[in-house]
Amino acid sequence: MPIDVMMPFYGDVAQFRQAVTSVLGQRDGDLRLVVVDDCYPDPAPGEWLESLDDPRVRYLRNETNLGVNGNFRRCVELVEADYFVVVGCDDVMTPDYLTTVRGLADGHPEAAVIAPGVEVIDDRDRVVRPLGDRIKALLAPRARPGEPVVLRGEVMATGLYHGNWTYFPSLLWRTAAVRDVGFRPGLEIVLDLALLVDLAAVGRSLVYDPTVVFRYRRHDASVSSVHAVDGRRFAEENAFFAVEARRCAARGWPRAARAARLHATSRLNHAQSRVATTAGRLRNANPNP
Repeated sequence: MPIDVMMPFYGDVAQFRQAVTSVLGQRDGDLRLVVVDDCYPDPAPGEWLESLDDPRVRYLRNETNLGVNGNFRRCVELVEADYFVVVGCDDVMTPDYLTTVRGLADGHPEAAVIAPGVEVIDDRDRVVRPLGDRIKALLAPRARPGEPVVLRGEVMATGLYHGNWTYFPSLLWRTAAVRDVGFRPGLEIVLDLALLVDLAAVGRSLVYDPTVVFRYRRHDASVSSVHAVDGRRFAEENAFFAVEARRCAARGWPRAARAARLHATSRLNHAQSRVATTAGRLRNANPNP
């Protein structure tokens, strides 16, 4: 049965082409690629997709710009398969991505989410390990390639509150489970984390295998990076974790409530961002020390 690869698009056209090529180059070709253009001003992406003449590809353009959250929701609405992934228009799947996640889903039919191993790349496709991603690696569950671990309930939520070690564009989702819970409205940065902990709250599980089959692009123009600079990211995170701490306490999950109150990784990222911003302002104020 096909897996739906949903790709919300608004960004660099060259990276978009690379992302599409990686999807269509999967060894497991039983897929449907749906590109949802959020009113990007250049018509070239749609024209290029049509020139591919691949029956697995569908291109849609929103009537109005929906923004990050709105376009993700639109992608989920358009899913037809039992499983889907919302891949970034600048990320890259290795040729074995679909083979790997499909195998994990087949082996764990009860799981709502499949999380494969990820490596981070920069604008030039070089593998990089920024501090935040090194911390993600430390927070991820201990597992060996080919020996997946299953997380659920308070254990799953607690680990994610300590720090969201997953990479949203790499995750394979069970469609029915996601539609039962849905993305929370009003969130731009932590909408994926909210969905994961909401799934944990209703007893759904996540399967993690560290076998690297996905390349996540980290760059300054990403939504999370831009919002970190202007402070919106951390304002949203602080409000989210405050709500989560109360919800977990009411649910009888004391460890998860404590982790949400601390949200240590988010605080560390905020402090690091403030230091970097201050350093940048000092350099700009005194360009020739």
